[in-house]
Amino acid sequence: MSRIRVACQTYTWEMLGAEGKGKVTDILDWIADAGYAGVEITNHMIGEFSGRPQEFKAELQRRSLELAAFAYSSASGFTDPARWDEDMAGARQAIEFLRAFPEPRLGLGGASSPSREDARRKLDQAIRFYNEVGRLAAPLGISVNVHPHSHHGSLLESAEEYRYLLEHLDPACVSLGPDTGHIVRGGQDLLSCLRMCLPRLTHLHLKDVTAQGKWVALGEGVCDYRAVMALLESAGYNGWIVAEEESEDARRDGIAAIRKNRAYLRSLGY
Repeated sequence: MSRIRVACQTYTWEMLGAEGKGKVTDILDWIADAGYAGVEITNHMIGEFSGRPQEFKAELQRRSLELAAFAYSSASGFTDPARWDEDMAGARQAIEFLRAFPEPRLGLGGASSPSREDARRKLDQAIRFYNEVGRLAAPLGISVNVHPHSHHGSLLESAEEYRYLLEHLDPACVSLGPDTGHIVRGGQDLLSCLRMCLPRLTHLHLKDVTAQGKWVALGEGVCDYRAVMALLESAGYNGWIVAEEESEDARRDGIAAIRKNRAYLRSLGY
């Protein structure tokens, strides 16, 4: 029996950079008003609540929201050995933040590099980092997953690369948190990839995309979400599905975009 909960990712506002509007508390209001049960926030968006987990927890509770995950990424893509100490310090800070929350979950950004030269060595460096973070977090009851993407510089796009990642992540402490849109943009068949990931799947982002790789609202692209949800249900998936919106419509009106996605998921029964 599955227990699927629906959260919203804050990247809708993070992607706007300096143009982004609204404080963290404003974004929480918009997410709660749209009807989501949880929020996934990143180290880039936590803002004034960095190092203040109890205060952030109180803000979530005021809005009947849960922390679905804290997502941590670095400009290094976790592939640069020279940035190991800096990246690890950020991971430790994220772990310390998460200790304040029930069912704490840490999502680590996918391996990336400006160049694919020596890609396997770079990916191995990232995997070493993921496993070390997982081993630090596990004794504290914090679940760690890796979130592959398809943005420029990604080293995790093909089925072979996903398979290699799964084979080398420590199954005792690191799982997978993929994204439907990134899977498709990376050239994979969505359902085939999810079936491969199912034994290690603990978190799932939902983004939709056209056949040409353009981000669109859920239900407007090529991702078959009825089939995705049927697959999760059949596997007894107990976790979060996280709607993440970075379409051009979302750039113009993020509040309307996340509301539209929530309505679409309700139409599927979630």
